[in-house]
Amino acid sequence: MTVTQLDALVDTLLWEGHQLYPYTPSATKNLTPTPFGIVYPPAYAAGSPHRFARSRVQAIAAGTDDVSVELHCLVDGEERTAAVGAPGEEAALAFGGVRGVLTLDVERFDGGLRRVTAEVANTTKLLLDAEALTRAQALDRSLLSVHLVVRCAAPGRFFSPVDPPPEAAAAVMACVSVNTHPVLATPADDAVLGAAIFLPDHPRLAPESRGSLFDATEIEEALVLHVAALSDAERAELADADPAVRAMLARAAAAATPNDIMALHGRVTLGDPAPAPAREVRGEERVVADGRTFVRGQHVVLRPGPRRGATDHLLAGRRATVERIYVDYDDDVHLCVTIDDDPGQQLMRDIGRYLYFKPDEVEAP
Repeated sequence: MTVTQLDALVDTLLWEGHQLYPYTPSATKNLTPTPFGIVYPPAYAAGSPHRFARSRVQAIAAGTDDVSVELHCLVDGEERTAAVGAPGEEAALAFGGVRGVLTLDVERFDGGLRRVTAEVANTTKLLLDAEALTRAQALDRSLLSVHLVVRCAAPGRFFSPVDPPPEAAAAVMACVSVNTHPVLATPADDAVLGAAIFLPDHPRLAPESRGSLFDATEIEEALVLHVAALSDAERAELADADPAVRAMLARAAAAATPNDIMALHGRVTLGDPAPAPAREVRGEERVVADGRTFVRGQHVVLRPGPRRGATDHLLAGRRATVERIYVDYDDDVHLCVTIDDDPGQQLMRDIGRYLYFKPDEVEAP
């Protein structure tokens, strides 16, 4: 991921939940917003263990003491940024009526490891008693959608905060991040993103995406179609919406051509089985699971287990063909099947849309 791609990811995460469909200010869910990554004024945060007056990223690096941190957040519906370029320095924050401080520190450990701590704290003093403050009033004095990007200079690199190698596991386990979820953010592992939501290491935007829609962790195709279905009254109300909402609507409108919708519909990249080190999801010709051998092309009878949804039980007893066999990172086997008496079986094969069953949910015919 290049810096530009990381910036695009941060921008998408930053605006996540800023407004929700139908995006109108009068919609109930937009009258009472629930943003992610909130850093409240300390007096208000003290009233509940589920509120925080800070966000802190701790991560383990090796190879350099040259680290920096960037803060990205929203205040009063506007993006705000700050940065600290070296350990031991800090940056005072003054975003409208919100005050705070951004700090950065590095501690050295044996084996050339460093623990990097980046923290943003809300220091805003409240004019009203915290107990009398409504949540909406507290949000007006908060940093919203707080994201911290911690970087290190070459030849330094960070170790994964969620899946560290053995040589760094103990140090990573000793890290305590607060009100954020850090992950590796670049291919070179020279940046850690402290995100407001749970993400895997090396998160990336789908190449088909046409830009942030505030609900970007939802299905973008559906959101584009929803925007196209807004009523005339809703569009009239949105004409006076904030600039970020209007820009989002313009992007969605531009992405509503038939070709764009088809591109957003999703994809499955399939190919012949490759050597194990070269693939992420293994497409197997044959596997042995639970003492039974499964082969692509064989016929099975579906016996959905109790953990399946109600509609899956409508398939009980149906004969199916095993089209693909996948083995995931936990070595669990997934059988991808099509229904033999489904008139659309060939279409499902052509577009790569399968039903997924575990080995213990099928039996030989």
